[in-house]
Amino acid sequence: MKSPLHILHLEDDPNDATLVQSTLETEGIACASTCVQNHDDFVAALERGGIDIIFSDCALPSFDGMAALKIAWKQFPDIPFIVVSGTLGEELAIESLKGGATDYVLKQRLSRLVPAVRRAMQEVDARAGHKRLENQFIQAQKMDVIGNLAGGVAHDFNNMLGVIMGYSEIIMLKLPAEDPVREHVEQIQHAAERALGLTRQLLVFSRKQAVQPVVLDLNATLGNMDKILRQLIDENIDLRIVAGKELGRISADSGHVGQVLMNLVVNARDAMPNGGKLTIATNNATLDENYAGTHTRAIPGDYVVLSVSDTGTGMTDEVKAHMFEAFFTTKSKGKGTGLGLATCQTIVQQSGGHIGVYSEVGKGTTFKIYFPQVEQPLNVAARSIQTGPLPRGTETLLVVEDEPSVRHLARGVLETQGYQVLSAANGQDGLRVAREHKGAPIRLVVTDVIMPQMGGKAMADWLKTTYPDLKTLFTSGYTDEAIAHYGVLDAGVEFLPKPYTPAILARKVRELLDNGVVPHQEAEKGTPGCEPRYHLMKQSG
Repeated sequence: MKSPLHILHLEDDPNDATLVQSTLETEGIACASTCVQNHDDFVAALERGGIDIIFSDCALPSFDGMAALKIAWKQFPDIPFIVVSGTLGEELAIESLKGGATDYVLKQRLSRLVPAVRRAMQEVDARAGHKRLENQFIQAQKMDVIGNLAGGVAHDFNNMLGVIMGYSEIIMLKLPAEDPVREHVEQIQHAAERALGLTRQLLVFSRKQAVQPVVLDLNATLGNMDKILRQLIDENIDLRIVAGKELGRISADSGHVGQVLMNLVVNARDAMPNGGKLTIATNNATLDENYAGTHTRAIPGDYVVLSVSDTGTGMTDEVKAHMFEAFFTTKSKGKGTGLGLATCQTIVQQSGGHIGVYSEVGKGTTFKIYFPQVEQPLNVAARSIQTGPLPRGTETLLVVEDEPSVRHLARGVLETQGYQVLSAANGQDGLRVAREHKGAPIRLVVTDVIMPQMGGKAMADWLKTTYPDLKTLFTSGYTDEAIAHYGVLDAGVEFLPKPYTPAILARKVRELLDNGVVPHQEAEKGTPGCEPRYHLMKQSG
């Protein structure tokens, strides 16, 4: 029960009002009473808000309890209303209960008041709990709808983005550095990046992508993203990164951690349109039982804390109450999707952590991300993204893809790098092409996973029976959830999610052909490659 209890008491006898309050306090119920005697003061007190329970006498010189009950029931039906009167007959008591009163107590029997108040407030808590469960259910339904929507459009959308990204890169390669058309192509690429980012945020938020946690040093992750984060903010924002010493290790999806950082930095930037200070810091922290008792989802233990603080506009209590809801945003139309913080919360919860928020209007906001510490050793760092000319080759490849524009793009990219490329529209067509091929042996198949007539996995299994040394690179624009049962996400299976750039495809193919060693570089000059962007190709899950 809330303490202190804020009471609105309609009573014209000060002695009776004092007696009621002392009766409650004697039984350990702390309270703060507002005593009124007429209609206007009663209505004004209700409208000011902050009332937890209403007590009312039946008969007053200029007002009465039944009239007060009608007003309270109409405007604030969730506030308990207890009639406390010395002249309450049975008929009037029944009438008050029918009118919405929670209970009635005779002044001569105030011993009933405390149990009546406790019961009334328990009912309030129960209704609040029911409301929370109802909101959680609605939120879960919303997530399910979002997930189904995102999963349904992800495949086609990723195919289209792949074509846009791929051909825009090819155009950039052919344009001289001083050509004014390059600026237009760059705008196309930026638009594709934004669309890709939105699609991935939908998939992460709706939990349609598999989480791939590794043991991370958060300081190293932050250091690797320093340049990217600085590109996200304006020149009038002073960014300071404070790395904690002897930082513990965490288990999280590295791509997801990067997405959390970028979302929080973008929010901080938007909160400081006239500039300000942005501080990103890491440190160790131990949360005790007291902290866990006052913070939802917090569990006592050792944590690594990532904090992002700005000196921006801050948030009101109303905004803070809704900030993690999907599609809730305070930004102007076209400036925000309302998925950034919702995605952050989903990612952090998937890592076993939680988010703490402190904000004051006009002073700024601090987000603290708590990741549980782990004792396992760090995972071996992934090889850094390669730059320079794209690798070339002369091997024979088979590209199997049911989307003609994607198939044409992949074939064109690989043929440009010197490969002999065969193509097919589905698994059955791929088996036919392989069977009829009379030239050099096919060394590698690049195939979509889900296709009409026969999918890529079934086709690859058939080909393996005839060509046991044939290598396979699976690709897909479907969600991880949709393709997981095909086995292409299992350890050791080579998989390239769509959309991919020409550079990523060319390097991945060469890597597989060379059995995972340093990619082969031909002596002759190849077409210079376009360096892939981290935020385009870093996969979330």
